[in-house]
Amino acid sequence: MVSVAPGDIICAPASGRGGAISILRISGSGCLSVVDSVVKFRNGSASECPGFRVKFGVVHELDEVLVSVFRSPHSYTGEDMAEISCHASPYIVESLLDRLCAAGARMAHAGEFTQRAFVAGKMDLSQAEAVADLIAADSAASHKLAFSQLRGAYSLKLKELRAQILELSALLELELDFSEEDVEFADRGKFRKLALDALAEVERLADSFRLGNAFKRGIPVAIVGAVNSGKSTLLNALLGEERALVSDIPGTTRDTVEEVLVLGGVAYRFIDTAGLREGAETIERMGIERSIAQIGQASVVVALLDSTADTKEHLSVVSAIKAHLQKDTKVIWVKSKSDLVSGSRKGCFDPQEMVSGTSGITDGAFCSRLGISKAIELSALTGQGLDELCDAISSADADLLKASEGVLVTNQRHHDALRSAASDLRSFLSGLDSGLPTDLLAEHIRSATATLGAIFGEVTHSEVSGMIFSRFCIGK
Repeated sequence: MVSVAPGDIICAPASGRGGAISILRISGSGCLSVVDSVVKFRNGSASECPGFRVKFGVVHELDEVLVSVFRSPHSYTGEDMAEISCHASPYIVESLLDRLCAAGARMAHAGEFTQRAFVAGKMDLSQAEAVADLIAADSAASHKLAFSQLRGAYSLKLKELRAQILELSALLELELDFSEEDVEFADRGKFRKLALDALAEVERLADSFRLGNAFKRGIPVAIVGAVNSGKSTLLNALLGEERALVSDIPGTTRDTVEEVLVLGGVAYRFIDTAGLREGAETIERMGIERSIAQIGQASVVVALLDSTADTKEHLSVVSAIKAHLQKDTKVIWVKSKSDLVSGSRKGCFDPQEMVSGTSGITDGAFCSRLGISKAIELSALTGQGLDELCDAISSADADLLKASEGVLVTNQRHHDALRSAASDLRSFLSGLDSGLPTDLLAEHIRSATATLGAIFGEVTHSEVSGMIFSRFCIGK
């Protein structure tokens, strides 16, 4: 975090390049006088103007502008602040910034406006981090999570959790204060219940990081299968453009290719992988190893089973994919190249598995033979099955996001802090079982409390004593 100089007046562009209008932001005590030095108004001045007003002005021989005035403490930073809307010419923007700096402002550090908002108590640390996430959001899901965090839903959940641990800490501190007296504020059973309840919630939040981070950055979808099973063709069909190289030569794809596609408001990172096969040469084998790694890391695996291939190849691919799946990975089995197969060739199964009078094997026979529950008939060339595949990919994730109520961990710093707090709580429970003295037990709880407080920037050593005096008449 950059150092804060409360007396400084800071300015910076608040909008990106491009478009017709640019917005320059200026904040700090006296900033409105700086604006008056640069902008001339027809009526009155910015310094005399009440908050939440927009004034028309002229910057001498440069531009006509609109100045929005915000008064402390009802501004983004909590200070007096103004936003100047000018034409988006780079020359105008740079010249206006130069004039503001010459009049007494300085260029702001990266993130300094939001830092001042945090220092002024306009938002906590996790909300400040959500500002950057909101700006970077590129899907409805990532926007929903960032906006929920900015509005404080995530902070509220963390503060409720921390309050649980503070209650435990308060009881321990009381026991320490009255250690020489025969006073029991809570039995060890209550300590255990409070710690177990807190640990369960900490671990639930920490475990939500995988899903939260996936919604934020794009849920990883690995397209896997044997060589020439149509993986690259499928990726191109999903994207509607020739993004991946398609060839009949086995082993054409030797490294992963990633592209993002938004389905149902959720961003998905589709990863085209190298084909799985035995006997590949060294370079291709490296690509296959990366494919196997993607199976283990993906939230969704689209597993292609080439309809023109034989049963032996299908079984080999299914076995390889199942061997590297994580327990919570969603697998979608797909019979690719359905446009190339009809009649008795469909699925290449034995004649007794065929259904008389139909064009191919029953889905049940195909899936039963391979040990899978269902397979989507797909032709990436004709589009058959593409909508069904997209629905299968996105259906569960929209429900998960709704069920989470937007309270998911999306930040690595928060995840690390939660894992650390969980470790402290487990150490406390272990110490409770082994009869650890109260002063040592209290250290584990203090550490957990401080770690959680660091997430939203509220770490004060007086909180524990404040809770004690508010709930117990110690001084009576």
